[in-house]
Amino acid sequence: MPIIKHMQFVKAPIEVCFDLARNVDIHIKTTAEPNEKAVDGVTQGLLREGDTVTWEATHFGIKQRLTAKVIHMQQPTEFVDIMVKGAFKSFTHTHRFVEKGGGTLMIDIFEYKSPFGPLGIIADKLFLARYMESFIIGRAKELKKIAETNE
Repeated sequence: MPIIKHMQFVKAPIEVCFDLARNVDIHIKTTAEPNEKAVDGVTQGLLREGDTVTWEATHFGIKQRLTAKVIHMQQPTEFVDIMVKGAFKSFTHTHRFVEKGGGTLMIDIFEYKSPFGPLGIIADKLFLARYMESFIIGRAKELKKIAETNE
C-alpha cells in the first residue's frame, strides 16, 4: 500500500490552517486544475466529524466521483477522512497540524490501495503514486498561500 507523506510549514496560526484544510470552498479553490467540485453531502463550509462529501473531478481525462467521510476530528490538531466510494480500493488521509516556530507544520499522510490487484500495483509504480504526491503537495502549497496572505 503506497503511503505519501508531505510536510508544509505555514506562517499562520494552527486554527487558521486547520479550518482552511477542512473548508470545502477552499478545497475547491485549491484543486482547480482537475476542476474538482463538491456535488453531494457537505458542499460548502467546514467539514465536521461524521460529514461526507462527494467530489467530482477530471483525472487522467476521465470525470470521476469520490465520496469521502470524516471519521475523526480533534480540533485543531488532526482530522482523518476515508474514501467510502470511488476509484481507489480504499484510502485514508490523515491531516495533522503542529504549532512550530511562529507558525504551523501541516502534515499530510495519504495511504491508499489501488483497484485491479497486480495491475493497480503496476499503475502505482508507473504513474499513480507520483500523481497523488503532486496533487497533495500542490494543494498544500495553495493552502499555504491562502493562509499567509489572509485571503
